[in-house]
Amino acid sequence: MSTAPDAACLLIEIGTEELPPLGLPTLSAALTAGIVKGLTELGIAHGAVRSFATPRRLAVSIEACAERAADRSIERRGPPAANAFDASGAPSGAAIAFAKSCGVEVAALSRLTTDKGSWLSFRGTERGAETRASIAAILARAIADLPIAKRMRWGAGTAEFVRPVHWIVLLFGREIVPAEILGLNSDRITHGHRFHAPEPIVLETAESYEAALAAAKVVADFARRRESIRIGVTALAAESGGRALIETELLDEVTALVEWPVPIAGRFEERFLALPREVVIATVQDHQRYFPVENADGRLMNRFITVSNLESRDTAKIREGNERVVRPRLSDAAFFWDQDRKLKLEEHAAKLAGVTFQAKLGNYADKTRRVAALAEAIGEQWAIGAGPGAGAGAGAGGAALARAAVLSKADLMTAMVGEFPELQGTMGRYYAAAEGEPDEVSRALEEQYRPRFAGDALPATKTGRALSVADKIDTLVGIFAIEQRPTGTKDPFGLRRAALGVLRILIEAAIDLDLGAMLEVSAAAQPVQRPGTAAEVYGFMIERLRGLLLERADGTTPEMIDAVLTVGRRSPYDIELRLQALKGFLQLPDAVILAAANKRIANILKKSAVEDSVRVDATLFAEPAERQLYADLQERSGPVLAAIGERRYAESLRLLASFRTSIDGFFAAVMVMDENPARRDNRLALLAAVRKLFSGVADLSRLPG
Repeated sequence: MSTAPDAACLLIEIGTEELPPLGLPTLSAALTAGIVKGLTELGIAHGAVRSFATPRRLAVSIEACAERAADRSIERRGPPAANAFDASGAPSGAAIAFAKSCGVEVAALSRLTTDKGSWLSFRGTERGAETRASIAAILARAIADLPIAKRMRWGAGTAEFVRPVHWIVLLFGREIVPAEILGLNSDRITHGHRFHAPEPIVLETAESYEAALAAAKVVADFARRRESIRIGVTALAAESGGRALIETELLDEVTALVEWPVPIAGRFEERFLALPREVVIATVQDHQRYFPVENADGRLMNRFITVSNLESRDTAKIREGNERVVRPRLSDAAFFWDQDRKLKLEEHAAKLAGVTFQAKLGNYADKTRRVAALAEAIGEQWAIGAGPGAGAGAGAGGAALARAAVLSKADLMTAMVGEFPELQGTMGRYYAAAEGEPDEVSRALEEQYRPRFAGDALPATKTGRALSVADKIDTLVGIFAIEQRPTGTKDPFGLRRAALGVLRILIEAAIDLDLGAMLEVSAAAQPVQRPGTAAEVYGFMIERLRGLLLERADGTTPEMIDAVLTVGRRSPYDIELRLQALKGFLQLPDAVILAAANKRIANILKKSAVEDSVRVDATLFAEPAERQLYADLQERSGPVLAAIGERRYAESLRLLASFRTSIDGFFAAVMVMDENPARRDNRLALLAAVRKLFSGVADLSRLPG
């Protein structure tokens, strides 16, 4: 690579003991960002930036990094000229102090004169920061800012890092940048693979870094290593006639565990395929960090792919070792599967009283009872309403919901979930199906935990939706009742995720639920009673709703959300319906003018002292324009209110758009604040009636206009 004479490649490497695999990408990105930020703040120009991360190192390479920042012209304004010299022309103390701060004599200062006055000034050139002299401080600051939850010390020193540090490389082109970092002196010596290349590696130049490590059996680039693993695992699975199941999280973790990846295929006994698919995957993937393999029909094969961190002369031994490790794990799972089914789910549920959910909120049996009662209330409300979400609590659906609620946490007491906590709900589904429970019930036991994360699938059954909403609401309200609400980045009970889960279910499954009412039902059932809990949780969830609606990037604005939130019902689905209707309405030519008129009406009414009890009296009208507005109000109120009552919100807003002519005419011809008190109050009452009709879907006065 050729660079300008005043630029060179800058290499920074921190060599460590094995770094936490799950946090490696984050640490690497943060270190790179910190170094780039430091260079940018000093104005040091540079070229392409690359990050390197392996289990034993974090490194950053910056091409064409300038030797120093460019010089820059500076101008400083000093004391007013009138105060800079005494009557004899001698410089004052202020002038002398200013000159000293600029590093010059008073005679070297100039004058700055503007229409506002005259001051002493200094014009000069500030030399740019030197890269070699600055990089140690930049790196120290970047290290201090790394997102490390708990730092550790090692040896007799005082340095702290996520893991003990054994070497530091700081090279600028061919030169070592002298510095002491984390208790070590910088050098040009790095290290390759722990077993394949244990001898130190002397780097001649910063540019030779990646190639030198590759020769020492280290693929330093995380992305390249990751892709190499993906390709190798995919190819090996294909050789077995299958397809590797490669989850992103596992691929990232395996990439962070190895420096020289070597995929190896293994197998286990076919009898273990009789276990539930998720159990086999959890054993192979989550516990052993292997990649499962399935056939063309989507059925699991008795194959797996592991990734070794070295090339062995005898690959068979590594394969046998991994097979020997996974066999007892699967045997344990098979034992749990058989043992758990010796008891009915109801018998497992009977043991929930011995497990604490939260010290102040009781045990899991208590939580189950609360969730069952809340789910019943939710089901009843859905059954009353019309629409896609109705019917969960009616007839057989209600029986399924009641049964699912009773069994909802039973699998927490099984040996399988004790060993594989990530399978809670999933095992409940399998055990319920094995006992002959209806499909609606068994599926709901798994669906109660959905969505588990952003973008996860929602419950597909009505029973699953109701149970999921009830469970999440109970957790939200209970934790808020004991004042353990989320703060900053801390959310140990996953309340933000629970709130978003409830909102997604209600909106995406088109379920009309009075959320506020259900929060109140839940709050009344909690063992800890704290006034205002339901309202606080509702406010918390509405803030999550704002974020959810805005992140869709579909043209929704904060003002639109405010406009619909101020109106009526506490149903997230209804809020969504009104929001979409409002967005359609705002495409109409008259929308902006009507929004402005509503804002004007709101401002007039805010300043008036007219009583709510005042009613419009047609006999007091003095102008044709107010008669016309009243006539339109009388004629169109019925159709508008009917459309709102049937949730034909878009139609109601289109009907309201026809008021533009009469509203414009009213404001053009009528003096609202008439000297006659009766006439004034009558006109205010007319405007209040118009505003009330317009606010049935959204408060248009909150929109820009």
